[in-house]
Amino acid sequence: MTVANFSLAGKVAIVTGGSRGIGRSIAVALAEAGADVCVAARKPEALEETVAAIKATGRKGIAVPTNVREAEGLQNLVAETKKQLGRIDILVNNAATNPQFGPIANLEERAWDAIMNTNVKSAWLLSKMVREAIKEHGEGGSIVNVSSTGGLRASGGLGGYSVSKAAIIMLTQVCAKEWGTDGIRVNCIAPGLIKTEFSRALWDNEAILKNSLTQSPLRRIGDPDEMAGAVVYFASAASSFTTGQTLVLDGGGLA
Repeated sequence: MTVANFSLAGKVAIVTGGSRGIGRSIAVALAEAGADVCVAARKPEALEETVAAIKATGRKGIAVPTNVREAEGLQNLVAETKKQLGRIDILVNNAATNPQFGPIANLEERAWDAIMNTNVKSAWLLSKMVREAIKEHGEGGSIVNVSSTGGLRASGGLGGYSVSKAAIIMLTQVCAKEWGTDGIRVNCIAPGLIKTEFSRALWDNEAILKNSLTQSPLRRIGDPDEMAGAVVYFASAASSFTTGQTLVLDGGGLA
């Protein structure tokens, strides 16, 4: 018997926002652990490289272009994953947006709605759909949400985004409490500043970068690949008695 079983052999995962950055790293890591993976994002061409990286591990990889703000698109994502890969065991809610940087008093209603619909509503809807897919095979499963340290501490200029990521942490706890009897564990990661295109406006800003480096005991910002191991842990049997938790991955910045 393996004491710490990180294998995902025979499992099928969906990763939203899987075309680049943290989502891409998570998708490839899940495949490396043995899962077949469906990646979703709005632009089909952006998904091709991730699918190629998944297939390079020897696992099956598919792309389903999806606008996570549309319920019909999420339903199609679930249906296509089951059709092409046979089942669903793991969901990673990673898709997110932050269209406006600045004080929350200046945040436009349209931007607020875009943030909440993309970052929170889509995760809630897709989680419900995947719960039903997991219940179909009755073997349990795992949902991993991607929050942010901004959901634990207010971030200047990112007010709406911080509110949405705080909501993701509570969504994680609520679903974990309600779906445990279904054999579904729900956990969350909260990355700090990670060097991705999504966060370029932050790490490309000399003052913000300097502040982040000063606050970090490791004196650096994170790499997308450094987020993936925690998701493999939450998705695998290695975390079989862990649910409702948020793991901060910020180089010690909140310590």
